[in-house]
Amino acid sequence: MLFNTLEYFLFLPITFLLYWSIKNTTTQNILVLASSYVFYGWWDWRFLFLIFISTVVDYFVAIKIEKTDYKERKRVYLLLSIIFNLTILIFFKYYNFFIESWVELLSSIGYHVKDVWTLKIILPVGISFYTFQTMSYSLDVYRNDIKATRDFISFASFVSFFPQLVAGPIERASNLLPQMLKERKFDYKQTVDGLRLILWGLFKKVVIADSLSLLVNPIFDNYEILNGGELFLGLIYFSFQIYCDFSGYSDIAIGTAKMFGVELRSNFIFPYFSRDISEFWRRWHVSLSSWFRDYIYIPLGGSKNGKWVSIRNIFIIFIISGFWHGANFTFIAWGSIHSVLYLALVLSNKNRRYLTSIVSKNRAVPTFIELYQISITFFMVTISWVFFRSGSILDSFLYLKKMLLNFDIPISYRSGIFYVILIIISDWLNRKDERKPLNISSTNIRWIIYVLMFILIISHGGQKNEFIYFQF
Repeated sequence: MLFNTLEYFLFLPITFLLYWSIKNTTTQNILVLASSYVFYGWWDWRFLFLIFISTVVDYFVAIKIEKTDYKERKRVYLLLSIIFNLTILIFFKYYNFFIESWVELLSSIGYHVKDVWTLKIILPVGISFYTFQTMSYSLDVYRNDIKATRDFISFASFVSFFPQLVAGPIERASNLLPQMLKERKFDYKQTVDGLRLILWGLFKKVVIADSLSLLVNPIFDNYEILNGGELFLGLIYFSFQIYCDFSGYSDIAIGTAKMFGVELRSNFIFPYFSRDISEFWRRWHVSLSSWFRDYIYIPLGGSKNGKWVSIRNIFIIFIISGFWHGANFTFIAWGSIHSVLYLALVLSNKNRRYLTSIVSKNRAVPTFIELYQISITFFMVTISWVFFRSGSILDSFLYLKKMLLNFDIPISYRSGIFYVILIIISDWLNRKDERKPLNISSTNIRWIIYVLMFILIISHGGQKNEFIYFQF
């Protein structure tokens, strides 16, 4: 079920009213679980089995890990969880990629395979998200960061919580599970804040991202016959399309959770105002970046065992991050580019300059230095998006090569500039708190903006495009 459909806007109020008419936490969680399975099964009910079996395995594995006193046995149970979840993920997402890559490798050395055993596999929506979420639970129990729960309904609700089930944020059991276990009370202010986030997220997705997609798709599909200016604009537009699409989903997810008395983690913190690549990765897809940091980078030694170990670990993290996004060498190239950009900061000891500071916190406009840093960072990130969006590495290089030639921008492609300027201005005004958009003191102005946004969402709502990150 898509957030930007009529079905969802029938599903949400019905679930909301039923949920708050129930006073018992266990019964609320049963409703959450049932609603989440309806929400996910709307795409294909057959994939509900994957979520259910993943839930069952990690529920019992975590209990076994906690109960045993033998460290080796704990590791065996943890390994069971990791192998099971990665097997599901690899089979559905990467099986054909590995087979086809192996065949191409053999062909390159003169051995041609006649019968290639590939499968017509449908990628389950959100599989990369919920497998990481259940794995992190087993890992946290193994590390004694949390206790294993015996409440299966609450645990299953944590795994399948519908607002963030298919595209994040990737929640930690330490944050979401306690909220599922405790009593939740209706909070009017929390609900209003949630509705604002939903409205803002829908606006970013339906009005901005989907409008930009109408320009981006023809440009990338026909890059061979377009000039450099058109390709440059297409790349800029894609940067804002993917940002508004994915952060819009996260806003809707966080806002919907608020309506049910649950607080999810922030996932995007105005990443295009980052002053270097390191800050960008602390602001872009925060739940995934922090997952890789806590469960792969730090266990591998992090940055505490010398520069070479740190360099190795950074390469591993970014390549895995690229591969997580899709079964294509373009994503690996995209991750590798970011690893090189990040390493440049690490080697110069500048990767921790902007840990908490907000750009131009007490100023209306950025300084010249800040504007320069933001522009350079955005340029590097945007160039790397070519590899993320293109169908092959060759297409990526050809796109970049053609972008340098015959630089002219026809009027027909300039319409997207309005949407880019709109999101930049709105993000700049809201940059002190990503969870409180449309926080305008004047009630009259606020409601005028609400109505205008709603009208624009309705007028742009005919496309019903899926969110980009559903494919991951």
